[in-house]
Amino acid sequence: MLTSTCLSRDCPQSAGRNPVKYAVLGDIHANLEALTAVLEDARAAGCTHHACVGDIVGYNANPKECLETIREIGIPCVKGNHDEYSSANDVPQNLNPRAKAAILWTRQKLTEADKEWLRDLRYTRLVACFSIVHATLDSPRGWGYVLDKFSAAASFTYQTTSVCFFGHTHVPRVFMRDSVVRSCTYSKFKIEPGCKYFVNVGSVGEPRDGNPLAAYVIYDISQGSIELRRVPFDVDRTEAKLREAGLPGRAPQIALPRRNV
Repeated sequence: MLTSTCLSRDCPQSAGRNPVKYAVLGDIHANLEALTAVLEDARAAGCTHHACVGDIVGYNANPKECLETIREIGIPCVKGNHDEYSSANDVPQNLNPRAKAAILWTRQKLTEADKEWLRDLRYTRLVACFSIVHATLDSPRGWGYVLDKFSAAASFTYQTTSVCFFGHTHVPRVFMRDSVVRSCTYSKFKIEPGCKYFVNVGSVGEPRDGNPLAAYVIYDISQGSIELRRVPFDVDRTEAKLREAGLPGRAPQIALPRRNV
């Protein structure tokens, strides 16, 4: 686990008298119960801002409600692959059956205005002093997976901020580059000047690291710290909605992502 204790020098430490704390979330995947629980936890933890690394929709039964929640709060967001597929006309041939069924169903639930909003999302974005991307910085439209330090090294080449948050794998992990690239799981760590961090925030609605709780990150800019949060949500209600919608059930918790989702 990272234990460095220095503060980042390129971020504002406060907004007026208030500390700046970002709730960074992603891979919501139309899970309204999980999203609601995460936003409530972030509010209780004193978060002042939000950011989203994409995949608001897909898999679960509340795509429109989750999309409306993100839009109403005004959360800065980048485009995920499910956001792209659900707002397009074609379906990639390599999708697994559950993902494909959910995308086709989601298209029927979204209005043209919803789809246009998703289509207009950028693939990368600067938020305050950090950046966000769904998959990789070297090829953000390619939907590649960053699973090890070798794939992370390619993204570091294009990273212009000290911290970049990403998703897509649904597995929380931090990659750090100073003289070399290292990686590890994390619960909380502080940022060190001169280093770059590529941080996977886990998944709100479809965790896949063996932990069924919703995951997101709090970036406390005032303290220069990044903390992984785990939040329980009403799984039974989420699964009941899938059955009511005629969608495939949720996938069992797995340690690594499948590459065709």
